[in-house]
Formats: sequence, structure tokens, C-alpha cells
Amino acid sequence: MTAAARTDSSEASSAAAGDPVEHISGEIYRFHLLIEIANFQHLRRAIGCERSELLAGLVSERVGRVIANGSVAIIGRTQIACSFRDVGVQAIDRRIAAIDKAIGQPFALDDQLVTIELTYGGASAPAAHVDDVEIIEQAESALAEARVEYRVVTHTVPPRTRLDTIQLARELDAAIDREELVLHYQPKVHVRRQEITSAEALVRWRHPTRGLVMPNDFIPVAEECQLIDRMTLWTIRRAIADQRALATRGHDLRLFINIAGQLLADTAFVREACDLVGGSDAKLGFEITETSVIRDPASAIANLQIFADFGITIAIDDYGAGLSSLAYLKQLPARELKIDKLFVTQLTSSNRDPLIVRSTIDLAHALEMEVVAEGVETHAALALLTVMGCDMVQGFLISRPVVFDSLVQYLEDGRHRAPAPDPLAAFGGFAAHRRLA
Repeated sequence: MTAAARTDSSEASSAAAGDPVEHISGEIYRFHLLIEIANFQHLRRAIGCERSELLAGLVSERVGRVIANGSVAIIGRTQIACSFRDVGVQAIDRRIAAIDKAIGQPFALDDQLVTIELTYGGASAPAAHVDDVEIIEQAESALAEARVEYRVVTHTVPPRTRLDTIQLARELDAAIDREELVLHYQPKVHVRRQEITSAEALVRWRHPTRGLVMPNDFIPVAEECQLIDRMTLWTIRRAIADQRALATRGHDLRLFINIAGQLLADTAFVREACDLVGGSDAKLGFEITETSVIRDPASAIANLQIFADFGITIAIDDYGAGLSSLAYLKQLPARELKIDKLFVTQLTSSNRDPLIVRSTIDLAHALEMEVVAEGVETHAALALLTVMGCDMVQGFLISRPVVFDSLVQYLEDGRHRAPAPDPLAAFGGFAAHRRLA
């Protein structure tokens, strides 16, 4: 058995040079390859914890296209394991080069491009004499060597100073008045009806000099500097106008807005939000997280009921990522429950996540709520969710967040009405894709 440690697109080093099995022409080898996101910590600082949890799934998807005749599995937030067979011990070099080429293209997370760097640890053995445990151990050892021998240098993002925060808050305050904010919409598809019934509004900031500022950079500032109410009220006004514009074009969509936890106890905000919604005929929804309710349950539940009485649909966002208290869940006037994308992105690579997702769907249905799965990126995940009885899906498989005009074009093109692949056929195709050749 041989082991090789590699990083990025470096030349592969053979740990067993001179091993006679390398010179046997045409011999079938079994390979186990461990892939690690080398710059994960740097990316987490740059894009935030929530979006960094998606990186392994994105890498796994591209690696799966390269290792089409083997198995690919996510084994941690930074690692992917691959197992495949090929002719000759040097086949692993070709696979790593192909993976490097595939990963070389930046990944798009919302409107931000992310470049991922990888470290590899691989092991091989003649397929006729492979020891499953030993080949995995050799790959783990090779990866450990790769970390030491080929260090990836990352630059940490310096923490924002108080002065930076104040300056950004001033600019954000002015940006709300100058209409520099813009809403991007990510549609949600009803699985059984194959219809887009709603979309989530996601606020972005087009800064005149900084360019596109992502939510992780300015929403914490808005919350800290007491601007979150102004920004959310702007979002409601914009969503009301967009919802009316959609309705005039024949698209009956409910638009959902994210509501920060601190606003659920703000009586002035609740009153202004109700005045805006009550003075329009727009169909809106508010998405709130579990933790936002738990910080002040009495006020949150009372104000959510006020919103519900005004015809606003309440959705529980990121279910499973917080404390998931059933005591509060049964008291909320919620009609939708959104399963956190962390469970969905690992749905087809984990043994426990399918159980959690299925039980969550059953629980929500028992409480007379519809279920939305976030972060749906593959047909395999869609197939499993369909079989489990999930009501709606949202994610890159359907559409990335897009500006209003692009949403209208997407709806008018009718692409979402195309016949969906048979869930069982899709699941079977995924099983074949994962099966070791």
C-alpha cells in the first residue's frame, strides 16, 4: 500500500517509490482520497459561520462530477472523502489534477465569489489485495503529512474597530435614505404542485465606493447601532411595492421578509409594520428564528400574533440550528417551518440528518404547518425531500437570489413549470453515482 500527501495542484510525491506494484501495467488499484478545505478559517471570517457551513457541500458536488465512478462523502465541515478504482497507481495524480481544475473556478455564494484551496491526502493499493481499514488510515496519515509539508498561508480579516463600526453605521443610515439598498429574491417551489408560491426577500447594499456589501458585513452593524428597525421598515415598503408589481403581471407570490429578534419586542416597530401592511393589500410573510423568540418569549409570541392577525404569514427560519424548544413552537402562530440548510446540504451524505429532517417534517405537519427545506442544491436532495413529504424547497437548484427584474423574467419564462424528474428515478441515479465501480 502506498500513501501520497498533496496540497493544491502541487506535484504528487510517491511515498513508496520503487514499490514493484507500480510497474505492473494495467493493474486495477483502489484509491482512498481525503480532501480538506485548507483556507476554511479564512473563509469563515470573510463570509460568516452560516455560509461557511455550505463549503463542504459545494466542494463535494464538484468533486462528485470528477469522481463519477466512485463514492464521495462529506465527513466533516472541512473534509470530503473519495473512494474509487482506476488503472495504475498514478491515476490518483490525474484525479487530483481534475479536481484542482474543477475547484479552480470560484464558487458563488449569493453575490460573493469564493475561492477554495484544498489539501489532499491519498492512499492506494492493488484492488485484489485491499484492506479497507488500512487504506483509510494511510490516507489520514498522508493528509496529516500534507498539512505540515505544504502549509497554506491565510490572511485573517482584522476585527472591525469601534470607529469602523460608527463610520459604517453612518453610511448605512444615509444609504437607507438614498435608496442604495436593494432586495434580491429567492423563490420557493411547492414540490407537489411544481409552482412558485412565494419568495424570500434578501437585502443587499450597493455602496457607491465599497461596491456590493453583503448582509454579514452590515446587518450586525444595523443591529448594534439601532438601525435595524429603519432598514426593516424600508424592506417592508419595498416588498409591498414589488408584491403589487408582481400581482399586476399575474404572479400571485407571497414575499417573505426576515425580522431580527430584537424587533419582536419593539412596540414602535410592530405598530409601524402593521400600519404599512394594513394600509396595503400586499401578501407578505415574516421569517423569524427560534432564538429570536427565546430571548423574550412573552413579547415575541404576543407580537407575532398581532402580525398574524394582520394577515402576515409567520415562518420559523433555520429550524434545528437554535434551541428548538417545543414549548415555544406550539405557541407560535406560525404556518411555515423552514428546515436549516445545514441538515439539507448533508442530507445525502449523513446517516442522521435524514432522520432529523423526516421527523421535523412529521412534527410540522402535526402542528398544521407547511415545511420549507432551505439549501436544496442537488436533485438527489430534492428526491429525498419529495419522498419525505416536504412541501416546499428553496435553494440554488431552483434559483439563486436575483434582483426583481430577473425574478419576473424567471417566472414569465415558466422554467419552474417544467416536469420534475421522477423522485425515485433521481434517487436511484444518485445511488448509482455513489456506488463504487
